[in-house]
Amino acid sequence: MKITIGRIDKGDFPELELTDIDVKIDSGAYTSSIHCANIEEITVNNIKFIKFTLLDPEHPLYNNKVFSSKNYTTRVVKSSNGATEERFAIQTEIILFNKTYTIDLTLTERSDMKFPVLLGRKFLNKKFIIDSSRTNLSYKLKIKK
Repeated sequence: MKITIGRIDKGDFPELELTDIDVKIDSGAYTSSIHCANIEEITVNNIKFIKFTLLDPEHPLYNNKVFSSKNYTTRVVKSSNGATEERFAIQTEIILFNKTYTIDLTLTERSDMKFPVLLGRKFLNKKFIIDSSRTNLSYKLKIKK
């Protein structure tokens, strides 16, 4: 059975040490993305890694921690304005409605956007029904417990 999710919510990303981060449900976007800065591909001992910081210093949840991963891919993403760009993507976990899901996130600089995380239809498909008149359904369930 699909869960009803509103147009915005808050999610937890335990592997990324983020709690109650604002997410925008974006059925127009195929992929999900998270705001990062200083995204860099490096090679150490012939092993490729990506390094990045989540959010930016202006965000209240910014912790200046550098994350790294050798488990990543690259994706070509078309933005809403039609421009395409290559982005790094990681797989991590998100907690919504007190349940843990695996999610693929592209890493992108979104400092000019209100929401640091977009949840696209690849993630939403077969799990959620969107009710655009509602908000924070997962977060309200979480704080009730």
